Amino acid sequence: MKIESLTQPVQAADTPIIDRLPAVRQMVGLSPSSIYKLVAERRFPKPVRLTARAVGWKRAEVLKWIETRGAV
Repeated sequence: MKIESLTQPVQAADTPIIDRLPAVRQMVGLSPSSIYKLVAERRFPKPVRLTARAVGWKRAEVLKWIETRGAV
């Protein structure tokens, strides 16, 4: 077994990949306040609640947002 396979998360085919804020920031190049402002304006995907104090974004929705923004 390769070492890389031990570090990769196991992902079911129908389970969406959820990214936390640091990863989303890196993908979109925006500050946290800018991301949350766009969410409030319904111009960025809404985060999903993970725990009482944690949220994340569905990677597919963020990537789709990036694609549509680049087309503008």
